[in-house]
Amino acid sequence: MAEPSTVARPYAEAVFKLADAAGALAKWSEMLADLGSVAGDERIRAAIKDPNQPAAKVAGLFISVLSGKLTGDADNFVRLLAEYGRLELLPEIREQFEALKDEREGVVEAEVQSAFELTEAQASEIVARLEKKFARKVRAKMSLDKNLIGGIRIVVGDKVIDGSARAQLGALENALKA
Repeated sequence: MAEPSTVARPYAEAVFKLADAAGALAKWSEMLADLGSVAGDERIRAAIKDPNQPAAKVAGLFISVLSGKLTGDADNFVRLLAEYGRLELLPEIREQFEALKDEREGVVEAEVQSAFELTEAQASEIVARLEKKFARKVRAKMSLDKNLIGGIRIVVGDKVIDGSARAQLGALENALKA
């Protein structure tokens, strides 16, 4: 069986094209977030997996839970996913949609790990420097990692900027072994 990300990709791309053409990326982002939340609910997942539940009924359940929050196109999307047994892919579809949206809007995700809690000013300075370096808007996720000993480690896509004391000690160790 194919990976969920592989199966979800064409749906995410189709929804992205539809949303982009309508100038409704933000609206679709919001709707997909809501749909993903509903798909994550235990009771809804049970209904999705129940082979005795007709696809139309499961789609109707989604649509009624989000009454007033979905457009007609989103209703049709839910019905299509239900018909093909793909409703459980909604969280993955949303994730891939968000990646396409970020790419279109020039936003990059950065994971910033610090040995110590960063102040708001320090976090803002790091984000500003990353935006300058990558010439894109940066959405940073800050986390604490005491194993770094000191400094910070930043991951942006496939690039790693490691200014941690642990990395510097490792480099020194390698230099001494040579």
